[in-house]
Amino acid sequence: MTEPTSSAISASGEFDIERWPFYWLTRFTGRYLHEMEIALKALGLDIPRWRVLMSLRGDKVLSVSEIADNAIVKLPTMTRIVQRMQIDGLVHCRQSASDRRVTEVKLTDAGRLAGQQAWGVADAIYSRTFGKIPAEEVTRLNRTMRTLNRNLDD
Repeated sequence: MTEPTSSAISASGEFDIERWPFYWLTRFTGRYLHEMEIALKALGLDIPRWRVLMSLRGDKVLSVSEIADNAIVKLPTMTRIVQRMQIDGLVHCRQSASDRRVTEVKLTDAGRLAGQQAWGVADAIYSRTFGKIPAEEVTRLNRTMRTLNRNLDD
C-alpha cells in the first residue's frame, strides 16, 4: 500500500480538514485580512493601498511592476491602484530615466504619513498574532513559508 500524498488523509482514506495545511493557511489569511480591513478603514485606507505603502516603505522607489509583484496583484490592477493613489496625493509617479516605458513610484509626504499610521495598526495586529510565539518559531515559519512558495515555482 502506498502512503497517502496528504497528511490530511488518514491511512483509511478519511479526510480531516484540520490536518490540511491549506485550510489553516487560508483561514489565517482570511482572518488577518479581515482584521487589517477593519483597522485600515478607520484610516481611510484599504488592503491594496496598504500593500503599496508597505512596498514603498523606507523611501523606496519601485516600478509599478515591482509593486504588483510584491502585492501579488496583476499589473493592470496595480496600475489603477497607483493612479488612484497619485490622485489622492499619496504617491508620486515618474518615468524611469533608464527605460521610458517604466513608471517609477515613490511616496509623497502624505503617503509616508499614511504608511506610518498603517504600520501602527499592522504592528498591533502583528503583536497580537505573534506576541506569544518565540522569535525562533516566527523565523522558522517565515523560512517554511518561503520554501513552500518556492516549491510552487518548480
